[in-house]
Amino acid sequence: MSGQGDESVEPLLELRAVMARLRAECPWKAEQTHRSLVRYLLEETHETVEAVDRLAAGEPGAVEHLREELGDLLLQVYFHAAVAAEAGGFDIDDVARGITDKMVRRNPHVFGDEADQSRDAATVNERWQQIKAAEKSHRTTVDEGVPAGLPALLYADKVLDRLHRAGHDVGLDPASTDVGERLLALVEEARVDGLDPEQALRDAVRRRT
Repeated sequence: MSGQGDESVEPLLELRAVMARLRAECPWKAEQTHRSLVRYLLEETHETVEAVDRLAAGEPGAVEHLREELGDLLLQVYFHAAVAAEAGGFDIDDVARGITDKMVRRNPHVFGDEADQSRDAATVNERWQQIKAAEKSHRTTVDEGVPAGLPALLYADKVLDRLHRAGHDVGLDPASTDVGERLLALVEEARVDGLDPEQALRDAVRRRT
């Protein structure tokens, strides 16, 4: 093990070796499972989101804070991959290979036969969604594959987007007496405007704290 400060060692390979050793020699880490690690994955994800918000607000030290939180999040990816590798499932190389293949497949404007076409960000995103929909054509319900544990605004945004893509009229009433319907209508308004309702609400709350 090289130790901190040795720039001759590839950092990602060193992290992989550190994780393997911890799984072998640390009693607590050795007994962790995919399921037991979920709480830490969620915690690190939320802390990373907070770090991004701090960076956007221009807070002192925010860049270093984000770097640290991204490292904690990356550790969770390596941790899960190490658990899977020990069980004979997949390893971190398989994880990287899978996401690399996906990025190449879903970005034909960069890697494929559409590379010579001029595209703006909105068109690129629409093409991504088309390719993704084709890959997931086996889905039988509009919310299949959308984690039920997502924050409510994000969950609503994703389901509304799928409903529209499927050609459904969601029939929302911004003046409804039902608060849930009004909230859903606001999510739809944000979606149409190209805004992230989850981020917009966090920003609004942050401005008052």
